[in-house]
Amino acid sequence: MNQAKLSPFISYPKQAAFGRVLPKNKIYEHSGASPAVRETFVRQVEQIIWQFKLAPETINLASKRSVPELQIFAIQLKTPALNYEVLRCIDSAIQFPIIFELTFEGKTQVVAAFKRPSESDSNRWVVSDYFSTQWMPTDGVRVAMPLALDLGVLYEQLLQRLIPLQLRRNETLAELVTRVEQLRLKENEAKKITSKLANEKQFNRKVEINAHLRAIRHELENLTN
Repeated sequence: MNQAKLSPFISYPKQAAFGRVLPKNKIYEHSGASPAVRETFVRQVEQIIWQFKLAPETINLASKRSVPELQIFAIQLKTPALNYEVLRCIDSAIQFPIIFELTFEGKTQVVAAFKRPSESDSNRWVVSDYFSTQWMPTDGVRVAMPLALDLGVLYEQLLQRLIPLQLRRNETLAELVTRVEQLRLKENEAKKITSKLANEKQFNRKVEINAHLRAIRHELENLTN
């Protein structure tokens, strides 16, 4: 089945409802956020609700070392965009993988990073770049939570719905995330080279830049195919 086209707008089980409001100041104090990030919190975030707790005792799925629990956070925004440093701050404060649902003026966006324990330090978590959906009507239809054998598999299934590329044969989720991050870097590089090419006047330099751009585009094809 094509995971990339499955809806990320999930109807989570009622028995997993948690519904606890999290004080913003407690989060950025616990994470050691910088004054700039704290100011962004205040300016962009209205409220944070720990909406669902997906755990062995709430949904009867076995935990994994990498996913002992999976949390769903609902964030009501004051502004139409959120600086992802705010999410990174929350991910630093909460030692579990998190799926975020951002809400603003009747629309919702699902956002998450691939979060996993560090191999070198069991007390530290590694957080990837963030992946997100388009904004969708908050009152839109939600789909049933995907079936899974354990919380680790459930987390991977939910994340794959946010990631723009699909898993290749025998590719792990960590490898897929790395490939997407490489793709983003190469896309940014291609934009810079395209701009440089447009501004270059000397013919010989244009030829060199164009050759570099073709090489970058070839790399992009390899990453996406």
